[in-house]
Amino acid sequence: MKRRETLWSAVSMLACAVMPGLASAVQSAEGVKAPAFTTLDANGQSRTLEEFKGRVVVLEWTSPSCPFVRAQYTSGKMQELQSWARAAGVVWLSVLSTNPKRGDYLRPQQALAFMRERRAQPTALLMDPSGQLGHAYGARNTPHMFVINQEGMMAYAGAIDTQPTVDESVVPKSRNWVRAALEDILAGRVVAKPATTPYGCLVGYEA
Repeated sequence: MKRRETLWSAVSMLACAVMPGLASAVQSAEGVKAPAFTTLDANGQSRTLEEFKGRVVVLEWTSPSCPFVRAQYTSGKMQELQSWARAAGVVWLSVLSTNPKRGDYLRPQQALAFMRERRAQPTALLMDPSGQLGHAYGARNTPHMFVINQEGMMAYAGAIDTQPTVDESVVPKSRNWVRAALEDILAGRVVAKPATTPYGCLVGYEA
């Protein structure tokens, strides 16, 4: 896994940057009803937002090649957060919006194997090769994170944490915005920080 991720990371750095998401998408996230969706997961099962009605849902835009995503997983912090969230009853949906024409596109079974190598702990891995789901949410970066509350409303949108980095040793020193939002929701509090500027690589939509 290390060798493959290192190779992909080196190549993808040419196409990666600390890029902000669309300001309108971030600023309008709080209090907006989350877009409904129907898409296949990597096992070929149809998944909808409606099936998780009444539960807190996290959407994590991920990538097999982005070094910002790699740092989160190599540090173990992403898996730790996923495991903690699921134990608390949160639904965690990782999303691959990589277009099939891109060199780092993974077919569903390849994507599942890659996520297993990373020891990822999502509830499901959603495949979005058309980019329809990504565009509906305004997902611009990997990682780009969205949290939906029990009422189906957007509660958080933006970065995974406070420090844009490709250095896995820096990740544990960062404040995790997603965990903070989840802790607020689960405690019945208003999310203190409902929006931040996402960072990372651009989502691999069709050019």
